[in-house]
Formats: sequence, C-alpha cells, structure tokens
Amino acid sequence: MDSALTAAGERRIGWAARAMPVLTAIGERFAADEPFDGLRIAACLHVTAETAVLMGALRAGGAEIALAASNPLSTQDDVAQALGAYGVRVHALAGVDRQTYYRHIHQALDIVPDLVLDDGCDLVNILHTERTELLETVSGGCEETTTGVIRLRQMAAERALRFPVVAVNDTRTKRMFDNRYGTGQSTLDGIMRATNTLLAGKVVVVAGFGFCGRGVAERARGLGARVVVTEIDPVKALDASLQGYDVRTMAAAAVVGDVFVTVTGNRDVIRGEHLAAMKDGAILANAGHFDVEIDVRALEELAREVRPGVRPNTDEYVLADGRRLLLLAEGRLVNLTAAEGHPAAVMDMSFSAQALAVAWLARERARLEPGVYDVPEEVDVEVARLKLAAAGIEVDHLTTQQEEYLRSWRLGS
Repeated sequence: MDSALTAAGERRIGWAARAMPVLTAIGERFAADEPFDGLRIAACLHVTAETAVLMGALRAGGAEIALAASNPLSTQDDVAQALGAYGVRVHALAGVDRQTYYRHIHQALDIVPDLVLDDGCDLVNILHTERTELLETVSGGCEETTTGVIRLRQMAAERALRFPVVAVNDTRTKRMFDNRYGTGQSTLDGIMRATNTLLAGKVVVVAGFGFCGRGVAERARGLGARVVVTEIDPVKALDASLQGYDVRTMAAAAVVGDVFVTVTGNRDVIRGEHLAAMKDGAILANAGHFDVEIDVRALEELAREVRPGVRPNTDEYVLADGRRLLLLAEGRLVNLTAAEGHPAAVMDMSFSAQALAVAWLARERARLEPGVYDVPEEVDVEVARLKLAAAGIEVDHLTTQQEEYLRSWRLGS
C-alpha cells in the first residue's frame, strides 16, 4: 500500500467532510444507534471523496461494506486507497477497461450483501442477470441517479425486480439541488477544465430539460452563453421556451452549436447525421450517466483521423473535409471525469438522504414487497432542515390558527 497515496486520500476526504456537516452529524448518530449492525452492503458508486464520507457514516453504523466504481473514469485512486485503509473493501481503479469495470462489480457482490447501493443500476442489473444466486440474501437497495431509476421502474413494470429499491434520486432535495445546482456547475467546470474555452458568446446546446438539463442551461446562460434546448417532452420544451431559451430539434441545433451537452438518460441523442452537420471545433460533452448519449461509434466512422489527448480528457476527431470535433471524457460523464463532480456541499444533501434512506430500508425491508419506493417525505424534510440549521438559516413555522385553517374545509374567504 502506498502510504503517500493514502495520506493524499485522507486529506481529500477531510476537505470534503468540512463541507458535509449534515452527513457528518448523521454518521455520529449512526455510531450511537448502529442501525446496520451485522449487515453487509455492496455499493456501486462514484469513488470520490464525497462518497467516502457516506461510506464512513455507514461504517460508523455497523455496516460491512464492499465498494465498486459506477464509472471507470471517475475513480479517485487516492480516495480508494484511503477507504481501503479504513476497512472498506474497494474494487476500483481509475481508467480501467469495460471488462475490468464489470469484474469489480462482481467482486463487490462477493461480499454476499444484505443491502445494495447503486448509481446507474449496473449492480442491480448484474444481480438479476448473472448473480441470481445472491438474490435470496438481498433484502433491499437504493438507487442514486435518474438513469438507474428509469431502468428500475421498467424492471418493476415487467415484474422482474426481486427486492424493494428506494429511489433516492427522486427526493426534492436531490432533484432540486444535486441534479440542478450540482450538475449545472460541475458539468461546465468539466468542459472548461478540458478545453479552456470561453463560454461567453458561444452557442451551448443542452439536450434534455429535466432538472439536470435546466441546471446546465441556467449556468451556461449565467456565463454569457446563448443557450439552445432540445427536448422530446412538449411540456418541458414549453417550459424552456417560456424561460427564454431557444428550443429546436437536434437537427436544427447541430448546425449552430459550439458546445453540445447531453443530459437525457437515453442513447443516441447525438447521432451520425447531427455530427456530420456540426461546425469546425464543436465540443461534445455528456452529463448523462452512461456513455451512450453521444454516438461515439458513428463519430469514429466519420473521422479520417483521431488525435487522442489534444488536451486532458479531450480527443479530436478530424472529419474527411478537415472539420474537427472535440469529444470530452470519451463520451462519459464529463463532470466526474474532467472535473471532480458535484461540490461537497451539494452531495451533503444527496448522501444524507441516501444514508437516512438506507437506515429506513434496514428497518422496514421485511415489510416491503419488491418494487420501487419513494424516499419517505420525513427523510427529505429532515435533510433540508439539518442543512438549513448547519447554514445558520431560520425559517418560519405555522401558527396554531394556520394549521387549523389548512386542516379545515369549512372555512372560506
């Protein structure tokens, strides 16, 4: 074990923990209550300093943990080694190939888990397809991201899901703050680190206007970019239009965009016909979970030359007519590959909800049927309340008369 690398990881984790007072307090509560005593947890998450603080809270609660990476390019090796020194079994290494990535997930599952934590549904998918012998022991799980929840709801609809899973992604604190403010800031951070481009005056095309997409659009507009939004949902498209964004199809956006950001959770959002129409120097970035939103294979087929690493996390594809398209982070999550992901202060809320949801699941799992469950409202409210308290912010409370008024249907104007 590299002691210098471990020390670097410890410093990074300590820095993150300073901005995560809510999760730190929950960890102290867990240390007293031990809600996970005797339980084994297999997790497939981004191996970052913020995740390490979550792992620490669960370990404090008595859990035995095995952790694999949910993205082969997002692992912080110093954090992975530091976690290993603290008793978490970590199966992750930055930059591994696809085969090794899946082997690491299998190794995490070798712990024979009681509970699972997932970010993108790869671990749950493997449980249901390749490691079905473990399904008898798994009594519940949590899912962290939109892409994973989409997959889980489809599994549930087809009656394929074998245990209850809590959709942590769908809490108000997660969607409003993590997805919107975290993704918005960290995505643009990744693009700027990778390319050193000036966004002011550029045309930034945002594919998808969910919470993540609107966060990217807001931050890009705040930096002076002209923002074009593409959508398949008429309601979201109308929302974007009423907020002043230029709403177009991807075919129409392809010819005017300088920077393209996919944030949809679907595949082939930017296809060969779009790539063929783009201007010289167009930047392609993905902030959706998997590397399928930009059709990289089509890009490779269009290119007569590929120049990898023209800048860190930036590959240049030269088309037959000499135009150059810049692909960031191999089409994977640009905010976690070219940058450091969401700020720790944002992940404090998301991982606090995750920790409290796991504790709730550990307590209630025996009563739950297989399916996708929302995080209990009281968990979401508690996270927001604790975050406000940590920031020294006070809010109003209902008076007795106001509570009575809201409970009554007899009182009119």
